Amino acid sequence: MAVLNVNIDHVATIRQARGVDEPDPVWAAAECELAGAAGITLHLREDRRHIQDRDLEIMRQTVGVKLNLEMAMTDAMVRIATRVKPDQVTLVPEKRQELTTEGGLDCVKHKKRLMSVTKRLQKAGIVVSAFIVPDAKQILASAQAGCDAIELHTGMYANARTDQQRARRVKEMTKGRDIGMENGLVVHAGHGLNYRNIAPIAAIEGLEDFNIGHGIIARSVFVGIREAVREMIALIDKYS
Repeated sequence: MAVLNVNIDHVATIRQARGVDEPDPVWAAAECELAGAAGITLHLREDRRHIQDRDLEIMRQTVGVKLNLEMAMTDAMVRIATRVKPDQVTLVPEKRQELTTEGGLDCVKHKKRLMSVTKRLQKAGIVVSAFIVPDAKQILASAQAGCDAIELHTGMYANARTDQQRARRVKEMTKGRDIGMENGLVVHAGHGLNYRNIAPIAAIEGLEDFNIGHGIIARSVFVGIREAVREMIALIDKYS
């Protein structure tokens, strides 16, 4: 059965907007864990726009469930990861001007670099996942580079406007799952998922982790973060 990893970046975004020390994403991670989340996801960006090094350091000491660090394939980030040792690293593309991660990592174009980074991270005992669009060439390149897992980008599904478009995107995700599993990859999914659109994706058998952030943090404004996490877990359990 699929499980929920909560991305807590947006808690840090609120904190950084005022340049103060609250709300604390470390505390948010603890609340998510107490609510039943199977993992905590955070993205340490090169420009440190939300999550800070201190957040990662403390969460490595305090988080008892899976700690999934999203990061770019830079030498600086690899050094941080191999020192802190999160349970999993998810390699993502990163642009300074973007509001959130746009598109998936181009594993075909950057396969040589991906292979090098993957080896360095795995040598440190870290599971490596690549955040990619559900495209056969990208999935195969991830496997060839030695990744342990992939996270299929659900943004195109989340942005679909019609039932026909959504059905097509679900079909793409299902095919991506098949190709990933056939090539020995653990398959996760995430980006843009929320309480209104999770059901068809949760119903795809074989997806192991859902990484969800903005929808849960937005819901928590009204019901509290523990309840928001519980509600999402209930939906995943219902449809998976």
